[in-house]
Amino acid sequence: MSSTWSLSGHDPAPALQRQGFVLLAPAQLEALTAVPLAVMRNWEASWDRLAPDEYLLDGGRYRSRRHACFIQEVDGAGLSVVPRRPHWQSTDYNALHGGIDRWFEPIEAPLAADPGWSTLLCSLGAVFAKAAGDCDRWYIEAHQFRIDASSGVGRPTPEGAHRDGVDFVAVIVVQRRDIKGGETRVFEADGPLGMRFVIETPWSALLLDDTRMIHESTPIQPTGPVPVRDTLVLTYRRGGFQAAAAGAAVQEASNSENREA
Repeated sequence: MSSTWSLSGHDPAPALQRQGFVLLAPAQLEALTAVPLAVMRNWEASWDRLAPDEYLLDGGRYRSRRHACFIQEVDGAGLSVVPRRPHWQSTDYNALHGGIDRWFEPIEAPLAADPGWSTLLCSLGAVFAKAAGDCDRWYIEAHQFRIDASSGVGRPTPEGAHRDGVDFVAVIVVQRRDIKGGETRVFEADGPLGMRFVIETPWSALLLDDTRMIHESTPIQPTGPVPVRDTLVLTYRRGGFQAAAAGAAVQEASNSENREA
């Protein structure tokens, strides 16, 4: 464990620049984004309506999810919804599920249209832009996840320790119920330092510089009748959404159309 890293959520942009990650307590997330915790808690029921992840290659049925894409103009022009598109990652970043278009059910319209949702995504985007120093537009992917350990084990990151192929990542723990495990681990991508901790409190948020940090969460096991771990994962990328090289021209055209819409 690093003796120089801190889990303090104070002043997140400089902390991201300094150590590559920051952990926000729920009150800090609320203060940073100006979205009341009561508003965020109103979203929790939507995690009960996630669709099964049909792409798991380890044979598991423990993960459900929804997905949506957005573009943020950091100068204050706000957040625009992108038409439904697949989630794609290179095998360089996801050796287990990379290299294929994965189509997930969309995040429910009432959640994506909630003013607090836009405020949350844009506020975090502003922090990441400050940490990056030179970004005026983010391509954002939002993922709702539920990991269910009813069968004995659930794997939050079946691909193992990884980067996501973006610039910044926010992992917000929405719920932990009747489980043990789920330890979060962050490591330098190009160095020896690492840290591990369990995010216990709902609406705590881990912010990561994905260009510098590797992360994973360990498997969960049941301790009671409803063993689930719910998270909201938000990724922020410059230049466009990730797409297969063969679709690069189509991708750029799509990004241009979305900017003009």
